[in-house]
Amino acid sequence: MDPAQVEPARDAWKMKDEMERGLAGEGGSLPMIPTYLSDDGVIPRDTPVVVIDAGGTNFRKALITFDDSGYKVDGLSKWKMPGTERPATWEEFVSFTANAIIPLMDKTEKVGFCFSFSAEVTPEIDGRVQRIDKEVVITGCEGQLVAASLKAELERRGVFGKKVVILNDTVAVLLGGLAAVRRSDYSGFVGQVSGTGTNTCCSLPAKRIGKLGLDSERSMIVNLESGMYDGIRGGDFDRILDERSHNPGEKHFEKLTAGVYLGELCHLMLRAAADEGLLSDEASERVRAMGWIDSAVIDAWASGERLEQICETKEDEAFVEEICKAMFERSARCMCTNLAAILLLTGAGKNADKPACICAEGSLVQKGRAYRPVLEQLLRDEVGGKLGLFAEYRIGNETTLPGSAAAALLN
Repeated sequence: MDPAQVEPARDAWKMKDEMERGLAGEGGSLPMIPTYLSDDGVIPRDTPVVVIDAGGTNFRKALITFDDSGYKVDGLSKWKMPGTERPATWEEFVSFTANAIIPLMDKTEKVGFCFSFSAEVTPEIDGRVQRIDKEVVITGCEGQLVAASLKAELERRGVFGKKVVILNDTVAVLLGGLAAVRRSDYSGFVGQVSGTGTNTCCSLPAKRIGKLGLDSERSMIVNLESGMYDGIRGGDFDRILDERSHNPGEKHFEKLTAGVYLGELCHLMLRAAADEGLLSDEASERVRAMGWIDSAVIDAWASGERLEQICETKEDEAFVEEICKAMFERSARCMCTNLAAILLLTGAGKNADKPACICAEGSLVQKGRAYRPVLEQLLRDEVGGKLGLFAEYRIGNETTLPGSAAAALLN
């Protein structure tokens, strides 16, 4: 479980090779999913777009318009995602979506739909649903085309000729970050989500995606699904967590890095420490009595706060703080490896005067205190110092809405 076993400047080359295999369609643990979305071009100003964000908890819709000062949001509404409080059918979900956006559809011809569930992207920039999870239950969804279903429902209600573009949250984070900066300042853009889950995306010339057989220099954003990468070795407690998870044998990299798992990894380690006599008797009893621990709790412990919840002695406090810091450091080392591999793959960031721009979002980078400073230092030391590649880190907030609008306007 030692974080130092992950060496980003060394391990990035192996991950980069796995990315190349995914692009060529040669298998491996990184799917490298083509999105058929491009980040080329200039985002048009004063052109409204209806945006939809269907996530694991909430459903949002709004009207986004880019202007010279950034972008403005009109008509923003938020509801519980259909299928969270009770099971919903696919038809109910599509009807709900149409109801939400119809009041805005006379203002635009374009819809950007951030669909944060597993879907196969088609050349028409539609998404064929593979599964809907994250505690959302929508029956009859498998195999359905998201954009086609919504357009058919709109047409049934007399709304014709609208273009619907489908993307996932990581791609939306990249495009939302790109929309907020001067593009010429950077040599490339990377999207990163580090929160409950883990994922990254990047942009490549379409001809680099060998499995598509295209001969085009136009950029295409590739969704790595990097949570599936299996090239970094785990430890005993990773194997225990995997065996007890709802998807054993899957999402290896995500289980090393994502907020939903880090707390439980610390919990497993602390229970073992109690069994091995490494904690005081009082702390051992408290550890054994605790249920599931989330990443916010261990972030506080790693920061030297709220340790009285389980600790009795100064030695207990030092041990618990060290374990929690180690899990955040290992997560950051894994993500640094991921980001370095993307820079090696894309060729971005070779000049310090024109770095790559990493657009990041998620609870670990936005709220966590024990993760982000370590990752940023690793980017300087491992990626900049050892690989000679340079990146600027930009933390976004709610970028899925402008990112979805940018996707619709650029494509």
